[in-house]
Amino acid sequence: MTALEWCRRVPWTVVVCTLGLMGLGLSGIERGDELAGRGEYFLRQLVWVALAVPAMLAVTLTPYRNLRQWAYPLFALAVVALVAVYFMPPRNGARRWIPLGFMLFQPSEAAKLAYILALAHYLMYRRNYRRLTGLLVPFALTLVPVGLILREPDLGTSLVFLPVLYAMLFAVGARMRHLVLVSCLGLAVLPALWLGMSMEQRSRVVVLFTQDDGGPPPRGDGYHLHQSKRVMALGGAWGSATAGPAAADPRVYHLPAGRTDFVFCLIGERWGLAGAALVLVLYVALFGRGLMIAAATREPFGRLVAVGVVALVASQTAINAGMTVGLMPITGLTLPLVSYGGSSLLSTAVALGLLINVGLRPGYEMTPEPFRFAAGT
Repeated sequence: MTALEWCRRVPWTVVVCTLGLMGLGLSGIERGDELAGRGEYFLRQLVWVALAVPAMLAVTLTPYRNLRQWAYPLFALAVVALVAVYFMPPRNGARRWIPLGFMLFQPSEAAKLAYILALAHYLMYRRNYRRLTGLLVPFALTLVPVGLILREPDLGTSLVFLPVLYAMLFAVGARMRHLVLVSCLGLAVLPALWLGMSMEQRSRVVVLFTQDDGGPPPRGDGYHLHQSKRVMALGGAWGSATAGPAAADPRVYHLPAGRTDFVFCLIGERWGLAGAALVLVLYVALFGRGLMIAAATREPFGRLVAVGVVALVASQTAINAGMTVGLMPITGLTLPLVSYGGSSLLSTAVALGLLINVGLRPGYEMTPEPFRFAAGT
């Protein structure tokens, strides 16, 4: 593909939204540095953005179909990496990272993309998922990374695998009644899941139903949620971008994990409701264009990869944005393309590079029409 053809075919909406979200993320991280009186996080993230953008574009150069043969090996390698973290020294009470000298590599981020490729490869031309028993293998494939990630422990990252699975099964033609039945069975085991949670995890769920926006910040588990809503409210309609660190009261502006898990609040404080709305608009535009790419792709592997990438980024966005405003429990999940973190940014950029790759090469294959079933089949 020539450079001119690439420029003509590329889904520019995905590129523009991606760059816009990275830019807004940098502004939120910079604001966090201002409030903390230190500026190293912004500079580090700027380096990661400089690496992520070329990585995203590089992924678009080779046809995505070449990844089929590597889907299972990459998934196996990701599982090995998820096991390897158990032999690493813990950080903040969790084993989620592998030190690589210049960075801390988080295997769960790479595992999400490897899982999408492996599941797409498995589902390409099979029809057994039209039966309830045919869902066993996809769910078993999902439980492997989910179980390993839960043991790290990392509840937030493990939560995004199920929306991806359901979205890809729906796109491939699984029966809705079977998916609903499996969901009901999952709800039936919630009491056992609750008993298996740690006291910290339970408290985060309880705080969701006992939150109180008035009065001083509560001590203990409700502090993060109280501060996240408080800091976001300080931005008003148009933000307090002109307020420097001298004007910031550390008792009011203190926001734990502000540049990572709660960066959405810092953007809301700096640019107000308008800035927060712009973030959500860019995400919606990105997801909409991604679904259009999936709908226009007749090749099954590419369509499933596109659906998986959109579901992954959308579910992670919904969970993170929801927890910052008290609609979901706090899980420690980053906001894609926006939060500080090299592993998260690079893995999301590569995933969106794959989405662009599919958009560049929607093509057809000389095979039976996928995803179509006669009435009653």
